[in-house]
Amino acid sequence: MTTMRTPLKNVRRLGSAKEGADHFWLQRVTGAANALLTLFVIGLAVHLAGADHDAVSRALAHPLVALPLILFLISATIHMRLGMQVIIEDYVHGEGTKIVLLMLNTFFAIAVAATGIFSILKLSFGG
Repeated sequence: MTTMRTPLKNVRRLGSAKEGADHFWLQRVTGAANALLTLFVIGLAVHLAGADHDAVSRALAHPLVALPLILFLISATIHMRLGMQVIIEDYVHGEGTKIVLLMLNTFFAIAVAATGIFSILKLSFGG
């Protein structure tokens, strides 16, 4: 049986979309990170439930709280962007519309991450 795959294609794991397994693995890695970091976020939310602004600011000022929250935001927005990318690629058929939506998807994910990180840093540094 003759195969149509070239050795270079097998080494690079590239499919017809030229992205190969990278997209698949990045979504799985961010999903695993989200699962772990979500436990931290839920624990933090339970711990800070009913706390006043000063208590929340003090808690977020600690690097062991602020850094995992920032990592959660980054991981969650990357995961969100990848998931929406798949939906757009699968269900939007016009090439121009698809490109515009993919760009807007990326810009939206960046805006969400930047706004969340800015908010955490502002609370952390008491701004």
